[in-house]
Amino acid sequence: MALVRLTWLLLLLPPLLPSLRPLAIGCPAACRCYSTTVECGALRLRAIPPSIPPGTQTLFLQDNSIARLEPTALAQLTALRRLYLHNNSLRALEPGAFGAQPRLLELALNGNQLLGLSGSAFSGLGQLRVLYLAGNQLTRLLDFTFMHLPRLQELHLQENNIELLEDEALAGLSSLALLDLSRNQLGTISQEALRPLASLQVLRLTENPWRCDCALHWLGTWIKEGGQRLLSSRDKKIVCAEPPRLALQSLLDISRSSLICIPPSVHVEPLEITANLGEDLRVACQASGYPQPLVTWRKVSQTREGQQQVQAHADGKVSSLGGHGAPDTGSGMLFLANITLAHAGKYECEASNAGGAARVPFQLLVNLSQQQQRMPPAASPPAAGPVSREPLHEAGSMAFRALGLATQTAIAAGIALLALTALLLATMICRKRRKRKKAAGPPGEGVLFVNDYSDGPCTFAQLEELRDERGHEMFVIDRSKPLFADGPAAEALPDRGAAEGAAPGPPQSLCFPPPVAYEIHC
Repeated sequence: MALVRLTWLLLLLPPLLPSLRPLAIGCPAACRCYSTTVECGALRLRAIPPSIPPGTQTLFLQDNSIARLEPTALAQLTALRRLYLHNNSLRALEPGAFGAQPRLLELALNGNQLLGLSGSAFSGLGQLRVLYLAGNQLTRLLDFTFMHLPRLQELHLQENNIELLEDEALAGLSSLALLDLSRNQLGTISQEALRPLASLQVLRLTENPWRCDCALHWLGTWIKEGGQRLLSSRDKKIVCAEPPRLALQSLLDISRSSLICIPPSVHVEPLEITANLGEDLRVACQASGYPQPLVTWRKVSQTREGQQQVQAHADGKVSSLGGHGAPDTGSGMLFLANITLAHAGKYECEASNAGGAARVPFQLLVNLSQQQQRMPPAASPPAAGPVSREPLHEAGSMAFRALGLATQTAIAAGIALLALTALLLATMICRKRRKRKKAAGPPGEGVLFVNDYSDGPCTFAQLEELRDERGHEMFVIDRSKPLFADGPAAEALPDRGAAEGAAPGPPQSLCFPPPVAYEIHC
């Protein structure tokens, strides 16, 4: 009997083995694991959980808060075939983030916050078939972004903010069958950008603000001649957003002669600038045309590969040599920070659009101050010695010690000359005052007496009123005494005048006729 039961147990055990969920042993907390699938969706995760079984082939991590993919987070999942990371908070992809998943077939990154993509982010995904990037914040697709995806068949880029698709952005996608660029901010697209797509079967370009100018000649012709097989009836309605005269019209209904461009014109003022060492410099390159030209600054002397350039794109955003730029619609701002001798030379501002290109040269000279010219070449510091405590002055400082030797000498000479001039003026004034005090004439000499021919005694206040405009001084005459008598009587006259409120006589320098005396009656 026991043998029969053991036989039945052995027969029933194999069918029950799959139900034991072999992955449950290493399944992360709160996740569900079965067969080769791990589900960790909608768990508010901030990072990829550890302890995911190495044999996992399908991993669901959607609807979480994952903001960054750690370099080692997926290193053990080499058997992964499908990875779903949609509706998270990813803002960037690290280079080689999926390098350990060479067998990956489907990757979902839609509904994140990706701002940009680099070609190295998808390196190692040679077997990838489907890539979802819809619903992110992408604005530009740069050259060779998808060059590591030779077997990709579907690329979903709808519902982003893509406004620029560079000519080589889709290079390497020779197997691509579906490309969805709908509901973006594309104003134009070049024929060169779609040329690598030899296997394309479905193309979606609707709901973009298309700029219908000469750059879209090819698109209308291509759709009419054979490209329409790639577009559904809805996708053929490519509606113009500008220029205003063509707004809301279908590209297929517009004649070729109406799709025009205005070649750019460039203006730089001034054409030559002399800057000092250490200064910051901004030079504006004003460009006009339709469509809005792309402005590029380059240094003419640097012709080798990898030369430094400054580009101001159609939206006005500017990048620059050694610094940053500010948005300036219609111009490209060249910004050079902390100018050195290496910045001197010839530059060129180029503006280009679909209608052509225009260039304007610009010359930058770097000025050395006298103090910097006299400075000896820097020598290696001594091994040990006293360190100067004298403060260092910044370039352009107004401190006296920061000035050049010639400037210091001129300032000192000017101060000394001013002091000498003030001293001479003070000496002359003192001498003149001394001469006036020493010059004394006989009593009554040069004194003017006024008679108003009235009667009555004079008061002190009335005597003050009798002063003329020049302040000539008055004396009261005593009839009983002679005016210019010799002896004591003559000496008493000024004393009485002083007693009546008169002041000493005028200076000797005043010239008067011979002394004349008049009686004063008030």
